[in-house]
Formats: sequence, C-alpha cells, structure tokens
Amino acid sequence: MKNQKGFSLIELLIVVVIIGIIAAIAIPNLLASRRSANEGSAISSMRAYHAAQATYASTYGDGNFAGIPFVINSFTVLGSVNIIDSSLATGNKSGYTFAGHSVARTATSPACHLAQSFPLTSTGVAATGTRDFTVATAGVVNTRVSNGTAGWGPAPCDIAADMSPLNN
Repeated sequence: MKNQKGFSLIELLIVVVIIGIIAAIAIPNLLASRRSANEGSAISSMRAYHAAQATYASTYGDGNFAGIPFVINSFTVLGSVNIIDSSLATGNKSGYTFAGHSVARTATSPACHLAQSFPLTSTGVAATGTRDFTVATAGVVNTRVSNGTAGWGPAPCDIAADMSPLNN
C-alpha cells in the first residue's frame, strides 16, 4: 500500500460547512454596512444641496433658488453651473434618487426650496437604504422610514408631517 497524502472527503466537507457558516454571518453585516454607507452619502448630499442652493441664490438666482416646482429638478440646475458634482446632478447617487425644487420669491413671501432623497430599493436583500431624507430652506435634514412617497407636505416647500429631524 502506498503512503497516500491529502485530505479525506469528511475533512473537506467540514471546511466547506465552516466557510458556509462564516458567509452566513458576514454577508448580512456586509449588506447592512452598504445600506448605512448609502444613507450617510444621502445625508451628506442633502447638506451639500442646501449649501449649493444658498450659493446659487446669492450668485446666479438674484435671491431665488435653483429649480422650478415640479418642472426642472434643482439638482440638474445646480450641476449645470458646477455648484454640485456631476454624479449628484444626475439625480442618482449611491443607491438613492434625488429630486428638488424651489419657489421664487414674491412681494409677499420669500423664496424657498426643498429636496428629497429616497432609496432606489428600500426592501429585501438588495435594499440600498431604508430611510428617506428631506431638507428645506431652513437647512434641517429630516428623515422617516422609506415608504416610496414624496417627502414634502401640503405646500411646495413644507416638510411632510410624518418626517422628523435627523438626530446626528
């Protein structure tokens, strides 16, 4: 009988089972980390949008903000004058969709703006995020569990009643 070297079938199966257990533990944590990173990027993008709107109003808009309500996305306008980066100007970044608008000032009311972001997919294993984010003229980022509907309230620059200020 020859001196055989190598692993038995049982030893190989044990290794495969151990690798499977490690993967079952690590993959959900990896996906949760990705969702968390996407949400952090969305929050940062909303803050960048707010700062960009202030810059636009003072340099290009003569006191008015970028975007026409429900006609022209503010992100597109801000990207066209190079105030925000080109990936955010497309309205999609890091698994989130962004939309914004403004209302011009009148003799009786000041100009205002509002933007929202929501995950491309908010449920299941492939979820890119679980929360919506909204920021208005005041600059407070608001959040809620994503439900796939718009984050503005009854007036074009009002935050929806079911949103609450972000605590971070």
